[in-house]
Amino acid sequence: MNYYIIVAGLVFLAAIFGYINVRFFKLPTTIGLMLITILYTFGVLGLSVIDDTLLLAEAKLIRQIDFETVLMDYMLSFLLFAGALHTNFQELKAQRWPIIAFATIGVVVSTFLIGTSTYYLMQLLGLQISYIYCLLFGAIISPTDPIAVLGILKKANAPKKLEIKIVGESLFNDGVGVVLFLTLFTIASAEGESVNPGEIAKLFGLEVFGGLLLGLVIGWITFRLLKSIDDFSIEVIITLAAVMVGTVAAHEIHVSAPLAMVVAGLLVGHDRVRGTAMSATTELYVDKFWELIDILLNAVLFVLIGMEMLILTYQANYIFAGLLAIPIILACRYASLWLPVRVFEKRLDFVPHTDKIMTWGGLRGGISIALALSLSAEMNREMFLVMTYIVVVFSILVQGLTIEKVIKRLLP
Repeated sequence: MNYYIIVAGLVFLAAIFGYINVRFFKLPTTIGLMLITILYTFGVLGLSVIDDTLLLAEAKLIRQIDFETVLMDYMLSFLLFAGALHTNFQELKAQRWPIIAFATIGVVVSTFLIGTSTYYLMQLLGLQISYIYCLLFGAIISPTDPIAVLGILKKANAPKKLEIKIVGESLFNDGVGVVLFLTLFTIASAEGESVNPGEIAKLFGLEVFGGLLLGLVIGWITFRLLKSIDDFSIEVIITLAAVMVGTVAAHEIHVSAPLAMVVAGLLVGHDRVRGTAMSATTELYVDKFWELIDILLNAVLFVLIGMEMLILTYQANYIFAGLLAIPIILACRYASLWLPVRVFEKRLDFVPHTDKIMTWGGLRGGISIALALSLSAEMNREMFLVMTYIVVVFSILVQGLTIEKVIKRLLP
């Protein structure tokens, strides 16, 4: 099956499921597409009892898609750039220190808390899993997903100060989380061999700071090009080229493409850049173009996530471990937010119950599934993939559907 047929099939399903959601369900796009895809998948599984032709065809389609590569190497850069482009830079700047703390210290603390808790959970379940592999699971599930968060928060009516913290954290902790995962993956892959802490620190530093620096360079070059002309069609193409070439450059020099795209998007979307480099027409077309890209890729992504159910390895102990992991992960996220919130809440006039709302509003999504798919078989890939999938589905469907009610109850 060629790539065009695969893409056509995914876009077709995204269009049909999106129509059903808008016409009947009227849920936020992320939640609606995920729910409808899961219901569709259950329908395919149920039909397979009578005739498994459709199930085999769907499973074959999904197995031909390298989810990890598609999301991490292609889709993620576009989605993060689009999300950052529409984020208010001034509001983000005002909350920069807590956002940095959440996205760095919070992710590292959460990774080790979840990893350690998971290790002891496995012991209780009689599963002998290496501690480093449990830490990898912590790194997989700790970052909140900006793709899931951005779409749902728009309809949750969260206070602006709180919304910018959650959005800002999700934009940056995604890049940090991926780098942390790669660092732990390097250690896990070298298990039994000597691991040089200096090399690990160097890898982490280069990925993070190199990505931030590359993003600044890409954003500045894009700004200069936009400022020198006034043609909305070419300027839209320039922003598209910035993301595509920037992603290739990040992969070639081994720095974090997600962080680079976030920084580039924030710079291009900055009010001062918009005011000096874009006409009103250009600004409108750039915003609408990236909004459409965001919606299309989101739709395809969450259809893909739902359809991954067809190729999971279902074992009772995997499912049980995933269900038990949900409250553990929520408790660890709350604990990882506690210190940064206490440090900054009085100085920056935090909304009451910020830590509780951020705990429930920290959704997981496609990035966690992509990272889980990149595990090798000896790292207990199938078990951690099922656990990750259960956490992601709960996060999007349960937390996503109830976050607005949680906000209203805590902030009357």
